[in-house]
Amino acid sequence: MATVNFLYRSKKETANLNIRLLYRLTDLDSEAGFKDMVLSAKTQYEVSGKYWKKHHKSKSKDLKVQNKQTQINSDLNKIKNFILGVFNNTFDKEVLTNTWLKHQIYNFYNPIETIQNVPNDLNGVIECYIKSKEGENKPASIRKYYVVKNKMLRFQNYLGNQILIKDINEDFKNHFVNYYKKENYSQNTMHRELVIIKTFCKYAKSKGVMTSPELDYLKLKREVVDKIYLTFDELEIIDNKDYEHDYLINAKDWLIISCFTGQRVSDFMRFTKEMIRVENGNKYLEFRQVKTNKLMTVPLHPKVSEVLDRLNGEFPRRISDQRYNDYIKKVCEMAKINEVIKGKIQMNISNNEKKSKMRTVAGLYPKHDLVTSHIGRRSFATNFYGTIPTTLLINVTGHSTEAMFLNYIGKSNKDLAVELTNYF
Repeated sequence: MATVNFLYRSKKETANLNIRLLYRLTDLDSEAGFKDMVLSAKTQYEVSGKYWKKHHKSKSKDLKVQNKQTQINSDLNKIKNFILGVFNNTFDKEVLTNTWLKHQIYNFYNPIETIQNVPNDLNGVIECYIKSKEGENKPASIRKYYVVKNKMLRFQNYLGNQILIKDINEDFKNHFVNYYKKENYSQNTMHRELVIIKTFCKYAKSKGVMTSPELDYLKLKREVVDKIYLTFDELEIIDNKDYEHDYLINAKDWLIISCFTGQRVSDFMRFTKEMIRVENGNKYLEFRQVKTNKLMTVPLHPKVSEVLDRLNGEFPRRISDQRYNDYIKKVCEMAKINEVIKGKIQMNISNNEKKSKMRTVAGLYPKHDLVTSHIGRRSFATNFYGTIPTTLLINVTGHSTEAMFLNYIGKSNKDLAVELTNYF
């Protein structure tokens, strides 16, 4: 159990009080079996030294002194209760330091703005949720939330009534699925956005909004999609092909780099020679991933070094994601990466010439049409799987678990069983 007290530690006539937090930690290495801890920090609460020494704990009959004692004790109790509340909710007591206590005092005087009176309708909750995540989530996540919000506004108009949080139940899911099918959205889009809607509902529930008892049981199956990647042979063909235009050579170089570093376009398109360090004669790329904020160290593959050597140690010229997507399709088409395979491409399915309706459409397409900026990361993971230990591959791709990695490259239980026979 922790206790808090306040001290006057100054020779000045008036000064800010110091706060002291005392608690006990289990310590099996000590003879007593515990260790007493004391943390201290300065508050912003100012009192006079005369009052603190003569009157604070006195049983004065002076009404003015009594009123002042009541006011100061009330103010100090607010600080005390705040600190004890944070302490009790900090399960890892190893993080507790004087700096931690100083930070909590700062938080007391500078409280984070909370959203009051969360509405009970879905679109109102989405707005509150987005506001609560300002400065915390990546811009891409915020954009994703707004995409869902705009779809829910259209869905609401389709239903003809406001969508309330308490009504997000099995009936809602059925209407949701029917509407998404009518609008030609894919199964995986339905699955992903239902998960996001449930996140909004759980946020509302945490703020006291009533939710349906069926909320936790709302689920949709994911559709198994083909994992498109470029083989080593295809990459060799692409790399050795002569391209007439500089912009295609530039895009091709980025494609080779992405396929041999295993990174997302948001990361590899930021690579510079300053990110390369040399250790014991080996070259490494050091950078922080945009999506995960993980600090990455990736060995420089010889194929990447070949590109850099040709460019005098520099990385290729940066281009936008959209242009990169367009250009590498052209690069692969010129390299005759045209095997017809199953996949999905985005196309306009609208019959209205003035209004486009972009959707992913499954079918049989030349492989070069299915190439996107993400193919480098998947090609790296798939090509090196089985030749490099999975734990090392995960360290490069940044996946959190082996299960996530195997799902990413499309390895099923049957595939793993077949590979296991090689060890029997």
